[in-house]
Amino acid sequence: MNFELKGVHFDIDQKSRDYIDDKMPRLDFAKDLLVDFLLTLTREKRRFSLEATVNFRWGTSRHVGVKAFDLFKGIDDLFDRLEALVEKEKSKVQEHRRRNAERGEEA
Repeated sequence: MNFELKGVHFDIDQKSRDYIDDKMPRLDFAKDLLVDFLLTLTREKRRFSLEATVNFRWGTSRHVGVKAFDLFKGIDDLFDRLEALVEKEKSKVQEHRRRNAERGEEA
């Protein structure tokens, strides 16, 4: 999995990078399914906008965004949403494969 972290309108300090690295194991259950994980942190006056784009192995791309006044709370919220999104996408693919396998057995 390729991981890219980008800061817009501010520099990401080491404390924030370490915090994000500590959150990354939450997505380990699907690391073989992810091709790219792009994380953009943007400072907008007094709040932060956090956006993530996840590209899956089967060509699907999903985008998640969160706005927060506290950067670390925003990172927590973003990873909560990412974890749910990746789990949902993974279950959709498993369901699709199961249906195709059932059709193949019937024919």
